[in-house]
Amino acid sequence: MRPLYLALPMVAGLTLIATQPALAGSPAVCHTLTPAQLDAQFTTFNTAWATKNPDTVTALFDDDAVLLATVANVPRTDPAGIRDYFVKFLKGSPVGKIDSTNIKAGCDWALRAGTWTVTLTDAATGVKTDVKARYSFLYQFEDGAWKIEHLHSSAMPEKI
Repeated sequence: MRPLYLALPMVAGLTLIATQPALAGSPAVCHTLTPAQLDAQFTTFNTAWATKNPDTVTALFDDDAVLLATVANVPRTDPAGIRDYFVKFLKGSPVGKIDSTNIKAGCDWALRAGTWTVTLTDAATGVKTDVKARYSFLYQFEDGAWKIEHLHSSAMPEKI
């Protein structure tokens, strides 16, 4: 994995333009995501949730991704931990809907953050519950594909 800090803007107004391959002497090729492509990434994520297969969802994450999930106290920092979280979470048949979004993007990375509503269905009763939360998805282009490098979701602290 290429270190993400090589692609993100640096503090104090300096920007590191080169990526690791360029430092090694090969030309840098930047991949970027448009807002429509970020929407497609979210649709892929929601579709993976709908399969209720934790392996399908886990495959969307980078090997060293960090998942800070809404309903878990423990950060998940490897594929086994991420999969473990989704084994239980997917039983609630989650469906996500973006309510607001902010997008930042650069060479081989994209950040989407805002608010969303995740609807969960109780398997025993069929009762649906909406969880209003904040989210941030950080995507990184690696090995020819966009992967989730970081996902953070936290329930809204204030009732609206």
